[in-house]
Amino acid sequence: MRLHSPLSTARIVAIAVRRPSIPLQREEELMGRKLWLIAFLLASFGRASFAEERGLIAHWKLAGDAKDASGQGNDGENHGADLTAPGPDGNSHGAAKFDGKKAYIRVPARKPLSLGKGDFALAVWVHTDNPLDGAPGDLVSKYDPVARRGFNWCIKSGAGVTNSQANYRNVCFGIDAGSSPRWTDCGRPGNAVYVMAMAVHEGLLFVGTCEAGQDEAGHVYRYDSGSRWVDCGSPDKANAVTSLAVHGGKLYAGTGRYRLGGSSLPESTNRNLGGTIFRYDADAKWTDCGKLPRVEAVGGMVVYRGSLYASSLYKPAGFFRYKGGREWEAGPLPPDGRRVVALGVYHGHLYATSYDACAVYRLDGDDWTELGTLEPTGQSYAFETLAGELYVATWPNGKVYRYGGQKNWIDAGRLGEEKEVMGMAVYNGKLYAGTLPLAEVHRYEGGTTWTPTGRLDRTPGVRYRRAWSMAVFQGRLFCGTLPSGRVHALDAGCSVTFDRELRPGWRHLAAVRQGDRLKLFVDGNLVATSSAFDPSAFDLTNDKPLTIGFGAYEYLRGSLSDLRLYGRALAAEEIVSLASVPRRPGRP
Repeated sequence: MRLHSPLSTARIVAIAVRRPSIPLQREEELMGRKLWLIAFLLASFGRASFAEERGLIAHWKLAGDAKDASGQGNDGENHGADLTAPGPDGNSHGAAKFDGKKAYIRVPARKPLSLGKGDFALAVWVHTDNPLDGAPGDLVSKYDPVARRGFNWCIKSGAGVTNSQANYRNVCFGIDAGSSPRWTDCGRPGNAVYVMAMAVHEGLLFVGTCEAGQDEAGHVYRYDSGSRWVDCGSPDKANAVTSLAVHGGKLYAGTGRYRLGGSSLPESTNRNLGGTIFRYDADAKWTDCGKLPRVEAVGGMVVYRGSLYASSLYKPAGFFRYKGGREWEAGPLPPDGRRVVALGVYHGHLYATSYDACAVYRLDGDDWTELGTLEPTGQSYAFETLAGELYVATWPNGKVYRYGGQKNWIDAGRLGEEKEVMGMAVYNGKLYAGTLPLAEVHRYEGGTTWTPTGRLDRTPGVRYRRAWSMAVFQGRLFCGTLPSGRVHALDAGCSVTFDRELRPGWRHLAAVRQGDRLKLFVDGNLVATSSAFDPSAFDLTNDKPLTIGFGAYEYLRGSLSDLRLYGRALAAEEIVSLASVPRRPGRP
């Protein structure tokens, strides 16, 4: 029933129940005030107003079932999600809980779900825990990876890219329709020879550099815009900031004396060793958080189950857990004593690459388990998750491998004629990887096929060029290089990102396509708007199912409730209303 106006409804009610002792006009006025108050409370604390039902394509309450409550027939097929989980109000059977490994809901492709070139909006309640032992993962997706057509919506945490934790609990929403990739030169931070590290933190992109002069040292810079970079200081005397990670709401930087000879460049005349971790306290101020024993250069850093871990880039091997202050606890090493360098997190476990073998290790309790040798000789370099599967980059044959379980690794192809694959990142539905010696970035097409998207470093007269570090920021994929020391950004389709850590607990998220822009809302607040695009160039129609809790990135590790899909752009006040719900006292 639609309420055309509280007063007209008040008159009907008043006539039906009025007491003779109260004049009809006065009773209408009192009832009208009551209904206005009820309408206000519903808008403030309840579900959507009647106006918000306009243009509703599907409504999956995810409260005990996966059916479409809109009446449009877009029922979901549950594949392992717990539909009895508590919802935002704390009551059971109020949400669908996903295990982050294989659970998802599949909605068969139907014409109403073909969004075409028009406006649309998604809104959902999502719950994530803290700490996590895996990436948060996908919220909703309807995407054809072969045609690169459709939309993706996820919460991304990029660990093992290459030595950094590049993204941490950042919301990403994107559309594409087979667009051509476009790279933009974003300049050179300071006197960088090598952009070794990247991390997104508090709405900003930070990079760590190697600067090789005798009187120079590694710096951290933050991206301003265009080709401008702001110096955030040099935390150490060593020539490089080798790794970045966000932990406990703070940015941490690992330092080292990078051996440029490993990239066939003259060695740095700065002889100061690194191996110290620093915390950024803003305004170019850094706090010493301790030196890793016998470590001259920090390898990887990652947050796993609420703790910050770090490794050694060079021999001797080292693996450490941060205890607070300036204290680090030495952890286990593989039985063969090999180094564990790049650190990633996948399906509840911490994983590591090695520079002493083309192998991968998994931390099982207090011991490392070798998961097999990918190639007889060489090294492993970086991790990324694509469609719920773990991928690893290698040298010297320029290949990427996909984990097949136990000690089985599946060849995912060679990137052109390149020798080494380094940073990898999923961006707007596709996996991208950087290479050596040409500093190319390739896009994975499935099977063993890769497509080059561009060459980022054309420094003449050198043997090696690297496309090493990567991060998703401001709706683009950023990549750092050696030896030009420059940063480039990729646009593929149109994307928008929330470049802050999404707080754990229940949060309301909304993603909107409106005209020539994409918008993201968190807890009813507009937090990001994309750059402009041509709406006619983005027809999202595809024959793939819509998936809930899964997509091009990773299975969701969390819960969803009250998922809505509209065939129009929601107004800001409608999203505010959807984001208002009663909760139990003290719930986050």
